[in-house]
Amino acid sequence: MITMHIGFDDTDSPKMGCTTYIAALLVEKLCKLGVSFIDYPNLVRLNPNVPWKTRGNGALCLRIQCAESLTEGIMRMVVDAVEKNSDLDYAGTDPGAVFFFHDNVPIEFKEFAKRAIQGIVKMEETLKLIKKFGAEAVGFKKGRGIIGGLAAIGETLEGDHTYEVIAYRKPQNRGTPRRIQVSSVAEMDKKTSPLTFNNIDSEKQRVLIAPRGPDPILYGIRGEKPEVVKQAHEIVRSQEPIERWIVFRTNHGTDAHLRKVSSIREIQPFNPVIVEGVVSDEPRMIPGRHIIFAIKDKIGHIDCAAYEPTGTLREAAKKLIRGDQVEVHGGVRPASPQHPVTLNLEKMRVLKLAPKIFFHNPMCSQCDKRMESMGRKKGFRCKKCGFRSSKLGKVAVESKRSLEKKLYITSPRSQRHLTKPLLRYGREKANAPKNMIEDWHSP
Repeated sequence: MITMHIGFDDTDSPKMGCTTYIAALLVEKLCKLGVSFIDYPNLVRLNPNVPWKTRGNGALCLRIQCAESLTEGIMRMVVDAVEKNSDLDYAGTDPGAVFFFHDNVPIEFKEFAKRAIQGIVKMEETLKLIKKFGAEAVGFKKGRGIIGGLAAIGETLEGDHTYEVIAYRKPQNRGTPRRIQVSSVAEMDKKTSPLTFNNIDSEKQRVLIAPRGPDPILYGIRGEKPEVVKQAHEIVRSQEPIERWIVFRTNHGTDAHLRKVSSIREIQPFNPVIVEGVVSDEPRMIPGRHIIFAIKDKIGHIDCAAYEPTGTLREAAKKLIRGDQVEVHGGVRPASPQHPVTLNLEKMRVLKLAPKIFFHNPMCSQCDKRMESMGRKKGFRCKKCGFRSSKLGKVAVESKRSLEKKLYITSPRSQRHLTKPLLRYGREKANAPKNMIEDWHSP
């Protein structure tokens, strides 16, 4: 028996396809061959800020044990499935598959995966690692999917991870509105939350488990345990037939993409970062009702954007004032002729609130009524009793802030796959599961 890690990526386009669907097809084919799965299919979301991603930037890895005599046939099967189910006519789709034969994944692969999730890696580096450790790779067109394939092999999800059950549509229904009984999604959320998350956006009362594009996914339910997402899947009532379903282990909802940097100067375009700073330019609204403010530290400054769909996060950003100390989380948009380098907010932790001072006219010492100014440097008078004073000045009053010192997160409808929701804080886990549940995919 031999251990085989099969990674693949970059098969879809904005108009069709889904890399997870290819994984589901391959799972069924591999099961018929009698292979043993040593883990659930790993769905690894890579850096969501890379400019060439199609939709979710998700790479897949299947980890199996099989007879050595089957490996050549399995490789041909994978390449064939990738070729037949990829949108090769789309200019930005460049599929690739990587095959690695060893019980243990090298630390170099794991480090490569972390860089692919938190930054940008190049094909040259990818191919050097593949050659060094005797892996094999197949690419179509530019073959950029080889990068994601190797990253999916390297991300063994030994740290925090979650699960997602995905149900797929029949081909004839793809591209049409999804038909799911909304009340059953609410029922599922009530019965399984907080062990499932991001099922419904409570602000807009919108179902979040169903995507909107032409891809084959009917819905996906994310949660803390494989048995919980499977239970949730059984509660949801679909009004169209489900072609197949499968449980993935994933880095969804873990903040795996965010890397803390020590200064604003370290920030690079397209990288997701966490950085501290002091608000230097107060929030302003731009067309689209987006909020822009700036932060600074000792050696740099950067604009931060809270877009209208971020909901509660945008409302919190509106309340910032100059001098507030914050920790901002998000992806970095490069400069353009229209705007400077900007950090697109996913989260914001308010660390320290600056005092908000208002100046009021003094109170009359005779009748305790608010006085009025008689002009610049001429003092104040009381309209009620006529008392005047040239010695009194305006009184500084500190206003209570409605902003709290806490973590603010973008609303569920605008959270990225990797964004950790509030429900998950304190539920982080480590290590791969020792056993897999029975029936983790459709027959």
